[in-house]
Amino acid sequence: MSVRVRIAPSPTGNLHIGTARTAVFNWLFARHQNGQFILRIEDTDLERSRPEYTQNILDGLSWLGLTWDEGPFFQSKRMELYQQKVQELLDQGLAYRAYDTPEELEAMREAQKAKNQAPRYDNRHRNLTPEQEAAFVAEGRQAVIRFKIDDDREITWTDLVRGQVTWKGRDLGGDMVIARAADAGEMGQPLYNFVVVVDDMEMQISHVIRGEDHIGNTPKQILLYEALGATVPQFGHTPLILNQAGAKLSKRDGVTSISDFQKMGYTAEAIGNYMTLLGWSPPEGMAEIFTLEAAAQQFGFERVNKAGAKFDWDKLNWINSQYLHEMPIDRLTDLLIPYWQAAGYEFDATGDRAWLEQLTGLIAPSLVRLEDAVEMTRYLFVSDLELTEAAVHHLHQTGVAEALQAIIAATEAIDSTLTDAEAKAVIQQGVKSANVKKGLVMKSLRAAFTGDLQGPDLVESWLLLNQHQLDLPRLKQALTIATTP
Repeated sequence: MSVRVRIAPSPTGNLHIGTARTAVFNWLFARHQNGQFILRIEDTDLERSRPEYTQNILDGLSWLGLTWDEGPFFQSKRMELYQQKVQELLDQGLAYRAYDTPEELEAMREAQKAKNQAPRYDNRHRNLTPEQEAAFVAEGRQAVIRFKIDDDREITWTDLVRGQVTWKGRDLGGDMVIARAADAGEMGQPLYNFVVVVDDMEMQISHVIRGEDHIGNTPKQILLYEALGATVPQFGHTPLILNQAGAKLSKRDGVTSISDFQKMGYTAEAIGNYMTLLGWSPPEGMAEIFTLEAAAQQFGFERVNKAGAKFDWDKLNWINSQYLHEMPIDRLTDLLIPYWQAAGYEFDATGDRAWLEQLTGLIAPSLVRLEDAVEMTRYLFVSDLELTEAAVHHLHQTGVAEALQAIIAATEAIDSTLTDAEAKAVIQQGVKSANVKKGLVMKSLRAAFTGDLQGPDLVESWLLLNQHQLDLPRLKQALTIATTP
């Protein structure tokens, strides 16, 4: 059997990490089985679907490297097909028109609630006579279309993740609405549980891999596959992504969309790597840092966990840092430039390329997220440097002014771009002239150049500032502070 899987997001919001993780598992399985990965946009909710959300989904999947083999297909363009399939069920007597009013349905629910019964449709319009239907139509009632469900039926499937699962027909809430209300003789919009079955049939989907929150839809959909004469696909219900409290990760937890993770400075490789680990355990001997292509070679549902996967920011940050630390400097520079530009830093991306790559090499070992580079390098871009209270306090220490004076004089005597060896020689001259410890001089220079007492490598920072002629102004500003009571 040829493996054909699909990811079918709804464009009612940006690409959620839960949907993206489902896409990853589908893609991994398809690639492992040399199968097909299909993209379908479930946009039948016309009021909430937006083109910008569709684009966000397409961009997010592409950014992650989840290339699809067919699609995207849009449900909104397939309405005629869905209505045709609904009519087939009506013609076979497997579905019927139900004319209940909202008030009647509410009264039914209230009566069930009063008896401590689970809410369900009591199938009261399943066997209407032609005369009864005509009377309802004459009243001006609209009709939904319901699919008949046998209460005595047991629906069983072998889930790829959860093993054998069984539901009873009586637990499915009564006959299921498969098309919205419409006037007599017309057909309303077919609904989710029905249209996904039709799509999966038509697209010959062999495996439906989705989150466990869909498991309650599966028995209903199996009945629909059978009624429509289709082969029932295999199902796999993957664990949900949970927050630290153990609840399903939602918008209330803050960042949940792939585009948000991208803006924060996570790489596509790290997000793909981490999402794979959210519910799947690599085989023994496989490192936790891997490409999706490498994971696809090992992927199987026997290693997918049943329990929910807690989202761990520390783990994601660690994985992201590993990718950044190993990334070639030229590529990392390309990724950092947009963050520096967004921060309003002024530079020539082409003319300053060598300087930018040198800067990238300076901070690369300390990066966790790309966004971190903005604060880490601010001192190298601003012309008016603000010093921290700790830096100012240090500059008032005994011997600092004398050391800075010696360093300024030695630096002004160098009429070319400063080299690493020259910078270290100047530092030694400051130590000797002021007769102070080297640690005091290094702290003084760091305060002068960065405005703080901590930061990246001091000499490298100095060389970068020197290339843009910012080092002497910083030293003189620091000297002014050091000599001001």
